[in-house]
Amino acid sequence: MTDDAATPRPPANLKAYEVVLEWVDARILDGRLEVGDTLPAERELAKMLDVGRAAVREAVRTLEAQGVVRSAVGAGGAGGTTITAVPSGALGRLLRLHVALANFPLPDVLEVRVALETLSVRLAATHASAEHLAEMERLLEAMEDPQVDRGRFNDCDTAFHVLLARAAGNHLARDFTAAIRESMRLPILDAFRSVGTWEDVADKLCADHRAILEAVTVGDPDRAAAVTEAHIRSAWRLITAD
Repeated sequence: MTDDAATPRPPANLKAYEVVLEWVDARILDGRLEVGDTLPAERELAKMLDVGRAAVREAVRTLEAQGVVRSAVGAGGAGGTTITAVPSGALGRLLRLHVALANFPLPDVLEVRVALETLSVRLAATHASAEHLAEMERLLEAMEDPQVDRGRFNDCDTAFHVLLARAAGNHLARDFTAAIRESMRLPILDAFRSVGTWEDVADKLCADHRAILEAVTVGDPDRAAAVTEAHIRSAWRLITAD
């Protein structure tokens, strides 16, 4: 791969590895790098950008953690580094850490979750397949089991909401919903463990989920969106009540 000599150089105040990141970012954004393309070899990229090979390796590690590239085992340096689609797992990991660090306060996350999930559930009410509905029913039945522990309940709750987003057929909404719901999984579980009247909380949450599933099953997007927003907000009040 050859670089365009006319391309402006990155800002001079960047660290060496950030120069590499800037180079990759710019080419992804303008379409010169696409999924499946291979980055120049480590030595070539270091020479091209006038940075050390260690800076290239650090940049590649950063991009791998972000889910932007994949390095083939045994390829050596950056020679086997290819552009890949950003997986939802990487997105969820980054968002989960930022929420934990309070860069995204949970009330802010809540509002974005409402917007995303009401969009997703409207689409799910139109597009959900029989398989999606059957899996939602199985998850809800597991939540309704009187013997279910709080950890399992929370896992099924998370899976239910992610499945709604998957049933919507919108991949971006699906991945963002999965990332946001996963980022809230541990805070919600901590709240479940500390809530005093767990049985009452579990019954209310199950009733909410049952109403959502019924609205999606009959194909009523307005009703599905309304009960989903009411559920998210009421659940938040339940688990954050003093």
